[in-house]
Amino acid sequence: MKQEIIIAGFGGQGILSMGKILAYSGLMEGKEVTWMSSYGPEQRGGTANVTVILSDEPISSPILNEYDIAIILNQPSLEKFEDKIKPGGILIYDGYGIHTDIRRKDIDVYRVDAMDTATEMKNERAFNMLILGGLLRVSPLVEIDNVILGLKKSLPERHHKLIPMNIEAIRKGMEIIQKVI
Repeated sequence: MKQEIIIAGFGGQGILSMGKILAYSGLMEGKEVTWMSSYGPEQRGGTANVTVILSDEPISSPILNEYDIAIILNQPSLEKFEDKIKPGGILIYDGYGIHTDIRRKDIDVYRVDAMDTATEMKNERAFNMLILGGLLRVSPLVEIDNVILGLKKSLPERHHKLIPMNIEAIRKGMEIIQKVI
């Protein structure tokens, strides 16, 4: 099994963190992993994306031109990456950041209303974990126990008190993801 994933949106949405947690989770399962980020110098508010590859076999290169899974969190990223999803692949998006219809008919499309749910939870910082939960529901790439270990590894120890809230957000994201027909 090899999954090539891109997570793309604006800086400040927790994109790099989400990719890092996914990568650490894969490492905890003994998978081969790459994690490669790209973001503008302005970070918060600028464009950002991260590619993660999880594989049972050695990975020859972290550079990707096509993706099995794309998590798209803003309109510019949709315009840039929609055509780079492999036929039969998966597109997951947050309805808050996408303003046009998805054009592709040869991929599975899912919507996670993470921004609205994070606001309802009174915790906008849970946004990325809601998205991650949606991903894990649609494509269980890693075990939830390893995601918890990945959270512990990627969060500074002073923020470990936030782990229960992050786990709650992941579980909620698994509930709210919906396939777009």
